[in-house]
Amino acid sequence: MKRTLFFVSIGVCALLYVHCSGNKQTNSAMMKEHFGTVDGKEVFIYTLRNIHGMEARIANYGGIIVSLKVPDKNGKSGDVVLGFDSLSSYVKDTPYFGCLIGRYGNRIGKGKFILDGATYALATNSAPNHLHGGVKGFDKVVWEARESESIPGKALVLGYVSKDGEEGYPGMLTVKVTYTLTDSNEIKVDYFATTDKPTIVNLTQHSYFNLAGPGDGEILGHEMTIAADRFTPIDSNFIPTGELSDVKGTPLDFTKPMPIGSRIHDNNEQLRFGLGYDHNFVLNKPAGTFGLAARVFEPTSGREMEVFTAEPGLQFYTGNFLDGHHIGKGGKPYKYRYGFCLETQHYPDSPNKPTFPSTVLRPGERYTTSTVYRFRVRS
Repeated sequence: MKRTLFFVSIGVCALLYVHCSGNKQTNSAMMKEHFGTVDGKEVFIYTLRNIHGMEARIANYGGIIVSLKVPDKNGKSGDVVLGFDSLSSYVKDTPYFGCLIGRYGNRIGKGKFILDGATYALATNSAPNHLHGGVKGFDKVVWEARESESIPGKALVLGYVSKDGEEGYPGMLTVKVTYTLTDSNEIKVDYFATTDKPTIVNLTQHSYFNLAGPGDGEILGHEMTIAADRFTPIDSNFIPTGELSDVKGTPLDFTKPMPIGSRIHDNNEQLRFGLGYDHNFVLNKPAGTFGLAARVFEPTSGREMEVFTAEPGLQFYTGNFLDGHHIGKGGKPYKYRYGFCLETQHYPDSPNKPTFPSTVLRPGERYTTSTVYRFRVRS
């Protein structure tokens, strides 16, 4: 079955390389800065800006959103994503700050799945499960970077070819991801992939947000709304049971605005299994359509973020494994629950759950999906 979720043309025929010599160069479109090298390949940061002064800085290592600056209620621009000041910190030890995830976002139980009668074994890099594409997923590779000629200074296209058998996945997967910064204060992420053999694909973006600023305290006071009446319950190993359960009457009910921390310590089995919130929500919008997934408001700054997606699910994660040992931007440590993630996705362990929406991609089909993070301020 063709897996086309929501198609946004990325204008492949109209792409140009961004040429640069030296450490920094600006042109009429985009600034490009040298960030370091990984595996002998140069890594750069590309800066996108819009007419309102919103700015996104994106590295071609891991497709990482290194910083995302948006205005607060006083008109002051500030960063809202966790990350590091140096490339070496991303390479050495990072809990997936800001990166692109693939081939499969989230977990696959016991690192195994069956496709067309063949069993595939993947790395169990989050024992006993496979997590976020494996030991060297898309978050740890240097992507080819190109600038969109049609949207100068505001759109960056990243490409990567994942070889057949890479991290245990079948098929050569050709991937393109376009980041676009719009004049409506949106960062838009469009995904496109094709394969030469049947495979599974579930791409996502893994930014940790703190709308008060990275390293500026817990995110428990943020007011969260998730457009989902159901979620996929997990077992003690973070793997979905296969059920779709109602959120009503549970601490996972965010159908109305609720501070993240208001029920996070409740005596609830799902919160114990997830060590807090680390759950996939089944979005209410019709399958295959583009619509609202979540809205989050931070009262001190007045910043509000809305997430729209074509994906059927949203993983809400509350930084439960942050412990202060990651020293972030400006020397600030990222402590327990200093950031949250809203990962648009298909459901975890879908290859082993026939009742979940399929993540199978076959030759001749196109994987296409889109997610938008929209920012504004309110009192």
